[in-house]
Amino acid sequence: MDFGRVIHHSTLIAVAVLILCLLGITAALRVPVQMIPDLEVRTISVETSWPGASPRDVEQEILIEQEQYLRTLPNLQRMVSTASIGQASIELEFPFGVDINEALIRTNNALSQVSSYPENVDAPALTTVSSSDEPFMYFRIGPRAESGENLDLAMMRNFLEDEVRPRLERVNGVSLVEIWGAEARQVRVEIDPYRLAERGLDMTDVRNALQTRNVDSSAGDLDSGKRSVMARTIGRFREPADMGELIIAERQGALMRLSELANIRLSHHEMRTQAFYNGLPSLILAVRRETGSNVVQTKYAVLPAVEAISDEILAPLGLEMTLINEDARYVEDSVANVWNNLLLGTLLATLIMFAFLRSARSTFVGVIAIPVCTIAAFIGLLLAGRTLNVISLAGVAFAIGMTLDNTIVVLESIDQARRRGLKPFDAAVAGVRRVWTAVMASTLTSVLVFAPTLFIQEEAGQLYSDIAIAISSSILASMAVAVTVLPAMAARLLPAIQPGVTVEDGAFDRIGRWITRAYRRPIRRIAILLGTLGLSAWVVVWLTPPAEYLPEGEEARIFSTMIAPPGYNLTEMESIAQELIPELQQRLDDEPARFHRGETNMPALRFFAMFVDAQGIRVIVNGRPRGALYGLAGHARIRLTGLHHLHQRWRYAQYQHGHFRL
Repeated sequence: MDFGRVIHHSTLIAVAVLILCLLGITAALRVPVQMIPDLEVRTISVETSWPGASPRDVEQEILIEQEQYLRTLPNLQRMVSTASIGQASIELEFPFGVDINEALIRTNNALSQVSSYPENVDAPALTTVSSSDEPFMYFRIGPRAESGENLDLAMMRNFLEDEVRPRLERVNGVSLVEIWGAEARQVRVEIDPYRLAERGLDMTDVRNALQTRNVDSSAGDLDSGKRSVMARTIGRFREPADMGELIIAERQGALMRLSELANIRLSHHEMRTQAFYNGLPSLILAVRRETGSNVVQTKYAVLPAVEAISDEILAPLGLEMTLINEDARYVEDSVANVWNNLLLGTLLATLIMFAFLRSARSTFVGVIAIPVCTIAAFIGLLLAGRTLNVISLAGVAFAIGMTLDNTIVVLESIDQARRRGLKPFDAAVAGVRRVWTAVMASTLTSVLVFAPTLFIQEEAGQLYSDIAIAISSSILASMAVAVTVLPAMAARLLPAIQPGVTVEDGAFDRIGRWITRAYRRPIRRIAILLGTLGLSAWVVVWLTPPAEYLPEGEEARIFSTMIAPPGYNLTEMESIAQELIPELQQRLDDEPARFHRGETNMPALRFFAMFVDAQGIRVIVNGRPRGALYGLAGHARIRLTGLHHLHQRWRYAQYQHGHFRL
C-alpha cells in the first residue's frame, strides 16, 4: 500500500474526518435515547372478559375452549392460562427469531375456530407483550385543592377515554395510555323480586323486553311524490329515565312498566381496583411509549399536551392532572453519568499518554483518535438500528482504551523512524508501512472477539450486542485513523530529530530496561511467572463481585406487594389499605435526618402510590434518602396477618418464568 500518496493528501484526509464527525454528531442526535436496549417481542397475550363470571366458569367455558385450538400453534414454546373473576388470560410465549406478526395472525385464526362463547362474553383481545414495554410516565387526576366539588372519580373513565386518552395517544412516541382506578359507566337496573313475583313475571321477561326494545332499526323506504324517504324505528334509550317507561308485559289491559319493578340509576361497573396517591383516591394514567422511540423526547412531547389537557378540559371540572413519577429523568441522569465517566476516562488516558510521551505534540497527535472513534461508534449504532442507552454508552467508554492501542503502536513506530534520522514525512511513511499489517490483524482479532455476541438470540444477546457494535465501530475507525490521520498529523506536527543528538529516554524506555533486567535470570523469570499466576488466582477468587444479570438501579424506589389469602374481597383489602395509609402519610412531610438519627424505623417519603384489588395491595414508594428504604419492609407488616409480603427495590431486570423481564 502506497502510504506516501495517502499521507501527501492531508487536505483530503481532513475533509474526510470532518465529514465523519458531522455524520457522527448527526447520528448521536438521531439515535433514540432510553435506559436499556429494546428486546424482541415474543409473547402474545389473549384477554377475554366475562363480567360477573366465577373463575371456575371462566376456566370451563372460555379457557378450555381456547386452549384446545391455541395449543396447536406452530413454534409455541409455552402457554400460561389464568382464570380470575370475570377475566380469562392466556400468555403465549414463542422462541426467539419467530415472526411475531405471523404468530399474531395464526393466533387470531385459531381463536376464530372457537364455536361459541357464553352470552355477554367480550371478543378476545390480542396484544403483544415486550419485556421493555412498560409505562414510563404516571399521571394523577384528582380534584384541585381550591375546588370544593365532590366528584365521583369512579364515574370518570368514559370521560377520560373520550377526551383525555386520544389526545395523549396522538403524541409522537406514545403507544398506549392505561387508566387505573375507574370503571366504565353502566345503567344499573335493581329489580325488586317481590314486585316481580306479584305480577307473575321473572327475570327472563325483563331481559327479553330490554333486549327487544333497546334497538334502532331500519324500516325501509317510502315514496313521497318525487322523493324517497328512508324510515327508521327509534327504540334505543337515550337517558336512564327513559328505561322506566319500558313496558315489560300486559295483563288484562294493564301495562306493567319497568319503573314499577325496579330502581334505575346511572352508575359504573363493579369496581375491581382502587388507586390512591399520597392516601387520596385518585385516577392514575400510565403512559407507554412506542418501541424504539426516544424516551426523553417523548417525555418533553407529552408534558405540553398534559398541560393543555389540564387547562382546557380538566380545569373547568375542578380537576387537575399532575405528573407523579417518570423514568425519563432517571434515564437522563444515567446517560449523563455515563457521559461524565466517558469524559473522565478520556482525560485520564490523555494524562497517561503525556506522562509517557513527555511531549504535548505527540500527545495531541495520539489522542485525536478518541473523539473521532467515539463519534464513529454513534454511526455504527444508528446503522445497526440500536439505541443510545447505558449499555451502548458503556461500550463506547470501553472502546477508549482499545482505540488508543492502534494509535500507540503507529506512534511508537513513527518515533523510532524519527530517531533513525529520517525526515518527519519519511518517518511517518516508514513507520506506518512497518506496522500497518499488525494493526489490521489486531483490529480484526478484537472485532472477531465481540462478533459472536451478535448471533446470540436470547435476551443476553439483545442486551449486550450494543456493546459489541459500539466497540467494533470504534476499533474499526481507530484502525483507519491510525494508518491515515495519525501519520498525516505526525508528518506536519512532530519535529525532526537530528542524527547524533541524544534523545532523553522516556518512560517506555525505562520500563523496557527494567523488564529486561527482571527477566535476565531464569530464577527471576520463574518467580515472576508464579507470582503473576498466584496474584491472578487470588483476584479471581477473592475480588470477583457477586454475579448479576443487570445491576440494581440507583433510584430510591421500592415496590411492595402484599398478596391476599384466597377468597378476600375488595372491601376487605381496602380496609387493610386504610390502615396503611395514615402510617405512610406521616412520612411525607417528615425530616430525612430523623431516620439517620434512629428516631424512626422508616425514612421520609417523596410520594407513595397504592393500588388495591381483591388479590392484594401494591405500594410504590419513593424516599428522600437514597438506599435507605428497607425499613419499610418491616414496618408494612403491622396488623396484616395472613398476607404474604414481597419487597423489592427498583431494578433494570428481574427473572420470571424462565426469562428476564425488565
